[in-house]
Amino acid sequence: MAPNDAPEPALTQSWLASRLGTQPAKIAAMRRAGELIGVPGGDGGVCYPSWQFGLDGKPLPVVRRLRAAAERAGIDERRLNELLTMRSGLTSSHRLADGLGTKADDEIVAVIERSS
Repeated sequence: MAPNDAPEPALTQSWLASRLGTQPAKIAAMRRAGELIGVPGGDGGVCYPSWQFGLDGKPLPVVRRLRAAAERAGIDERRLNELLTMRSGLTSSHRLADGLGTKADDEIVAVIERSS
């Protein structure tokens, strides 16, 4: 994990490239293609929130749909990350991101579409 100012654990572009066995330029291209969500990191670079990766370390397929839904709603990547990681309610520890990669994917995408 990389130190950054994001509220949730996030990976640096170079660490992620190493983990996926590719080059940092490929990670940047994946982000531009909507396959990854990146947020500004503390060092001025881009960090990739850990919630968007499955147990196998690969990006969840739903990320592309989340990016598209956010774009339609006029939501940037930073705000999308905030929406997915904020706690629901005062005492709940549940976050939208906790349901990713499950049968709840469609519902989570719909929530993002309605969050304009």
